[in-house]
Amino acid sequence: MNIGEVARHTGVPAKTIRYYEDIGLLPRATRAANGYRHYRDSDLRTLQFIQRARGLGFPIKDVANLLALWSRDDRASADVKALALKHIEAINGRIDELRSMRDTLVHLTERCHGDDRPDCPILADLAGQKG
Repeated sequence: MNIGEVARHTGVPAKTIRYYEDIGLLPRATRAANGYRHYRDSDLRTLQFIQRARGLGFPIKDVANLLALWSRDDRASADVKALALKHIEAINGRIDELRSMRDTLVHLTERCHGDDRPDCPILADLAGQKG
């Protein structure tokens, strides 16, 4: 398969596929006589693995670690679980941050009259003013 076919098959843009090759996440494709990249079925499975892991929000470094574990028959599932648990902690931290942002915005919008007056607590807060 060439890069366009792989991109259509996986939904991963060709530019991203090339990036994954550049950083070593995906093995470099072999080149056909015409110079085009040629991907094997195993490359497609690896790319699908990467896409799924990225879809779950794993950072590139953790995806690389997961790929390494996936490729090893002697892996310990405890290592995989540890990566997943670490990622859950990071997600929980982001959820807390998003909740805090939402709560602040709700508070500010409740204080804003939303009328023709120029005073606005939302803008005052963004400017670092009490308002």
